[in-house]
Order: sequence, then structure tokens, then C-alpha cells
Amino acid sequence: MTDAESRYERIEIPEEHPEDRVNDFREVLHSYTREEAMLEAQRCLQCALPFCVEACPITQDCRGYIGLVAHGQFDAAARLTLRENPLATTLCKVCYHYCEDACIMRGRGVPIAIRHIKRAALEHGNSNLEYRHSAPKHERIAIIGAGPAGIMAAWELCLRGYSVTIFEKQSAVGGQAGAIPHYRMPHHELLIDLQRFRDFDLTFSEGKTAGVDYTPESLLAEGYRAVFVAIGASKASYPGIPGENLPCVLPALDFLYDVNQGRPVVLGKRIVVIGGGDVAVDAVRTARRISPGAEVTMAYRRTRGESPAGEEELRETEPEGIAFRWLLSPLKVLGTDRVEGVVFQEMELSAPDASGRRAVRPVEGRTVTLGCDTVIMAIGEKADLTGFRPELGLKIGNKGWPEGRPADYMTAVEGIFAAGGRSVVHAMAAGTRAADAIDAYLARKAGRPATPKPDPYGEGASPPQVPDGYSSPVWKP
Repeated sequence: MTDAESRYERIEIPEEHPEDRVNDFREVLHSYTREEAMLEAQRCLQCALPFCVEACPITQDCRGYIGLVAHGQFDAAARLTLRENPLATTLCKVCYHYCEDACIMRGRGVPIAIRHIKRAALEHGNSNLEYRHSAPKHERIAIIGAGPAGIMAAWELCLRGYSVTIFEKQSAVGGQAGAIPHYRMPHHELLIDLQRFRDFDLTFSEGKTAGVDYTPESLLAEGYRAVFVAIGASKASYPGIPGENLPCVLPALDFLYDVNQGRPVVLGKRIVVIGGGDVAVDAVRTARRISPGAEVTMAYRRTRGESPAGEEELRETEPEGIAFRWLLSPLKVLGTDRVEGVVFQEMELSAPDASGRRAVRPVEGRTVTLGCDTVIMAIGEKADLTGFRPELGLKIGNKGWPEGRPADYMTAVEGIFAAGGRSVVHAMAAGTRAADAIDAYLARKAGRPATPKPDPYGEGASPPQVPDGYSSPVWKP
């Protein structure tokens, strides 16, 4: 292979063998060595117009840290990465890598393994850094929800000198990231990231539920100058079919949380997961691991090509003994006092419409019955608005999270904001925008200018800026 040809071939990412990894929750993908990371980074063309950066919801300068890794400057690469991304240790395991989808090498061969180069930068470089807050403003802000949006907003606000308390109904921080199986992300990554927050005036108040222990309005009454609602979408959606309330019909997110927290989960030996997204894929792979020898099937109403699950996730799932059934939509769960099976409507794709999208429609008179003793529902989530009054006027985003008005994320109640996103990194971007809006609001009230983001390391350097060549984002909230 010539040097020119090698530029189009990705350095193979180390991976556990499928026959071994399905027996436990060992991490499936491993890190590049220093040499492998440098070789992969040297494939990067260092485009004058960084499509990778424009595709990133948090505008991470991936071109910059790739260039540093290519020259063996791992400490500098880690520092650059963490300068813009406080949850980088988490994201290098679970990000959907929109940057790679936009990489120009995708059209010529295989895109640069950007996420894995970031991981190598953090693991081989010095990532034991500490963020520094600005001069204290002596103003308190409350954040409801310790997921990626809430944590990112806290980072932005603490850097500016605010005092922040994050209220979380779960017993641990992370939000929906806490449901990510350990074979994708061992449980300590988020804790590693949060160690860099140790200089901040930041408090986590766990096990506190809105509507029971407080309300957003009561937090304002207690003296918090602003409240950010960052609860995401954690309540399971159900298809509204007969039998969905039978025992052993489990919501996928609850199932994944329970497994991660070490709580007992009992599954049968014939398991059907209904859904086609990443949560569904996480559910089938987790079920395969905790019920050895079980027959595990994922059923989705569209085709593999239309599945919203990431291609990497699907590729890793296929050799793990999972059966896929495409173009099946659930009609009813069979059984009286226990699950005995699921009846599905066969579906087909129609001709593309003007936009190129193909609708899905039922095939008249065609059904399929899959026998099973456990059903896991993974058809989507919505916000749990228990404890939030209608007077807030919360809007519901396209994936179920609550948000305020588009201009500044303010709800109908002054001082209360809300936002969210459709993935970990999109939620982080929403947290940044909400934090900017909160700072601007409090600055107006105090008669001062808004606070520019300071140098996260407190060294007086200029704050993070988009790299040369960047024009505009290509991502959508």
C-alpha cells in the first residue's frame, strides 16, 4: 500500500472479541497507543475550512487537537480539548461524533477517527487539569437536572464566578448518561471530568425531586437569582397497545439505570426489545449480557438504513448474537398475567416524497407473532413534568425535553429558564446557550455588561474561540 493509499484507510481501533465481551460488561472499544493515534491523526488533511468543527454542537476544535496529536504533542492536545469541553472524558466514549460524519475523508475513504484521537489525547496526555473560577459574583443560580445540559451550564456559570447548586432526583449525577451501559462507558468517566470542577462554588443536591422537595418558583423565593430547568426526557413512552402494562414489560431507560446501579433485574429467556434507536441497541446488548443464553431480538418499524441508532453501535451489536427484525410495528402484547408474545404489523416503505423521505405504511393483512417472556420498550422518551406548574409555559422539544422561548430560553416565569438537546453533546450545547442567556439576564438586572467566557484555566489567556476558517454551524438543535 502506498502512502497515498494509506491515507484513506483508518488505523484499526482495538476491540474486544464478541464471544468474550458478551459474558460481562468489559469495555468493548479500547484506546489507540500513542503511535497508533499519531498515525491516525496524520491522515487528517487539516482542511482550511474545518467541516468537523462546524458539525460539532459545542464547536470543539477537533482540527486543532488532531494536529497536535499528529506531532506527538499529547499534553497540548489534552489541554486544548479540555479548554473547550469539560466533559471530554465522557464524550470520547459516547459522542455520536458528528464531526466524523462531516469529515472530508468520508467521501474519499474512511473518516478520521476523531473521537478516538480525542480519547488518546486525554489518556496519553496530561488531563489532570483544574478549572478556575473568576472573581465571585455572590449570586446563586439553581439548576434542576444533573445531566449534560445542567453540568455544562454549571461549568459556564461557575467560570464566570456564579455560585451554582444542581438538584438531581436520582441518587447519582449524570442524567440519561447514567443509563449508558458500562461496556460503552465505564462508570468513572463522568467523575473524572467532574474532578476538574473542584475549584468551583458548585454543590450537587442529589435525591431531591421537583414538586416534592422544591419547585422552580420556591428556589427563586429562597434567593436563587435564576433557575435553569435541564431535566431532559427521561419518562418512557409507550405505544398505547393492549398488554403493554403486563408484568415483564419494562421501560428501557429504567432497565438500563437499574443494571448500571447494580439493582436486581430479572429477565426471561426470550426477550424482545421494541425500538430502533441507541437506547434500543443498548437494551438488547445489555439483555444479552445479563441473561446468558437468552434469545434476544430487536424489532423496529423501519429498516436498518432508517434506524436512528449509530452505525458504530449497530456494527458492534451484529456479532453479539442479537436477532434483528425490521419493518415490524407492535400491535399488542400477548398474555393475561404474564408476557407470552408480541403481535406485530408488517410494514413497508412507500416511494420517496419530494424531500426524498420514504414513509412507512402497514402491509394490509400481514402480521407476525414473536413468542417471548420479556418485552423492553425503547420507542422514545418524554419529559417528566411532575412538579412543574403549567404556568411555566414549558415548550416540548422535538425529542421530548422541555424548553423556554427560542430567543433566550426564558419560560413564562421571569428568571426561570429551560433547554435540552437530543444527544449528550447537543444537550451540552443547549447548556452553554442557556448559561449565556442567564448571565445576560442577570447582567441586565444588575446594570453591568454580560460576562465573556474567561480562560477556563484562570491564567489570563484569551477564552476559547472558534478556529480560523470556521464559518457557521451545520448542526441543528
